[in-house]
Amino acid sequence: MTALSHLQSVLEQGHFAVTAEIGPPMSANVNLIRQKAGYYNGYVDAANITDNQSAVVCMSSIATAAIVQQEGVETVFQMTCRDRNRIALQSDILGAAGLGLKNLLCLSGDHQSFGNDPQAKNVYDLDSIQLIHTVKGMRDDKRFINGKEIKTEPQVFIGAAAHPFAQPTELYLISMGKKIAAGAQFFQTQAIFDVEGFGNWMKAVRGMGYHKQTYILAGIIPIKTARSLKIMNDTVAGIRIPPDLIKRMDSADNQEEEGMRITLEIIEAVRKIDGVAGIHLMPVSSEQITPAVVERAGLYPRPQVEVQ
Repeated sequence: MTALSHLQSVLEQGHFAVTAEIGPPMSANVNLIRQKAGYYNGYVDAANITDNQSAVVCMSSIATAAIVQQEGVETVFQMTCRDRNRIALQSDILGAAGLGLKNLLCLSGDHQSFGNDPQAKNVYDLDSIQLIHTVKGMRDDKRFINGKEIKTEPQVFIGAAAHPFAQPTELYLISMGKKIAAGAQFFQTQAIFDVEGFGNWMKAVRGMGYHKQTYILAGIIPIKTARSLKIMNDTVAGIRIPPDLIKRMDSADNQEEEGMRITLEIIEAVRKIDGVAGIHLMPVSSEQITPAVVERAGLYPRPQVEVQ
């Protein structure tokens, strides 16, 4: 397929990609979005825009992505199945394409019980695999789910999530294979702190041949404090943090700098793993640290590629 997005071009031309997350505000504050985009301009190949992450109401991911792109930063808009049926999903895909959004990450979405509106009704008309298949059909076959023709199809680079530490591993690898078969062209993983464990997972991925069928971007959460590590370890499903890492942060005189050093060590280690095509930074409301991470990791300046 012809590369239509900057991110797709970076990956297809063999460069090590860098993406990073932007969390939309829980308000209509456009200036805050523009400020966050400013931190990323020139430092990432695309900025992920989360879709009501943790089932908490925020500005629309599509609207936020459109604003970020006005600031010169390409985006990956996230879309969850939690809040929309197939009519709304397909409608939003067309709308996003009409706004010039070219990268989409398909997600099931955090259950509403994790958010601050647990009484809300979920939808889950489609799951993430079905959503991926739907987007591919809309793009490649010019067809809606119901078979009706689309005269001007949405051109999007299709992404999905991968969970290296979710159990059982074999089941999640099967799910990853189904996402690839459905049309996933790139994956962004859950955050990696256990590099050895991630290396073992990537070995299994290579054994399935997935690394030759898709692009895998390793998820990285920049470390700030020992307390934040402990909270993630205790509360975030699918994250594995080695005890030695927490101990190292606990004993550091300057936790911010030690956290940066550990983050850079993790990035350097995952770059050496066969099959890893890039990193996906998740700075968790600290987007301003992204330039320093990218520069100190030796990933700046970003490659200039021709988008065809």
